[in-house]
Amino acid sequence: MFGSEKTAKVLGYAGLIPFIILSIASWIEIPYLDNAVYALITYAAIILSFMGAIHWGMAMSKTDNKQSKYFIASVIPALAAWFSLLFTAFFSLIILLTGFISLIIYDLAVEKTQAFPGWYIPMRIRLTFIVVLSLIGALVSVLK
Repeated sequence: MFGSEKTAKVLGYAGLIPFIILSIASWIEIPYLDNAVYALITYAAIILSFMGAIHWGMAMSKTDNKQSKYFIASVIPALAAWFSLLFTAFFSLIILLTGFISLIIYDLAVEKTQAFPGWYIPMRIRLTFIVVLSLIGALVSVLK
């Protein structure tokens, strides 16, 4: 079948499909979809939580005792994601945008100490770019 890098890339890029479709659906009506913005916010919150958990997994894979800060940092995206579900669409999208942008900045800052595979950060940058554009698209639709 696939190697782990190829599998991760296929799943990562496939994960963009709901972002793109729901962002477009925030502008045009799609049959059987009552609230595309809410669906996008919910999906984005789940993915932001998942992305933070990657740092938990990386910290668990290390044998030294210097991983506490990575465990702590790994739960912040999940808390931000949950927090985003408590507000109106405008504020939810702002929180999620801030979360995704902050997480890629953090990923870049800890890239070497976390020893991510070489393909991970370039992929994350591309994925985050599309996620941010999708969230901005929905945010603009909310403001119209």
